[in-house]
Amino acid sequence: MWKWLEKLTGVTDTLVLTNEYKRARTKRGRYKGDNKSTPDVNEAWVGGKAPKKRVYKIKGKRYTLKKE
Repeated sequence: MWKWLEKLTGVTDTLVLTNEYKRARTKRGRYKGDNKSTPDVNEAWVGGKAPKKRVYKIKGKRYTLKKE
């Protein structure tokens, strides 16, 4: 919600969108890759877990979307 509207009404927005999945970055700001020698931890993602993928079929074509 807008800050001026919050001040006017005194009501704050309770819906906060948070993304628990975030890509890990190097010191230079580039994306990190996953180390294949450690199968239990995914270094490419902060927290060590990658998002689950959902597969949709629309008119015979497969589309994969990352769950957020």
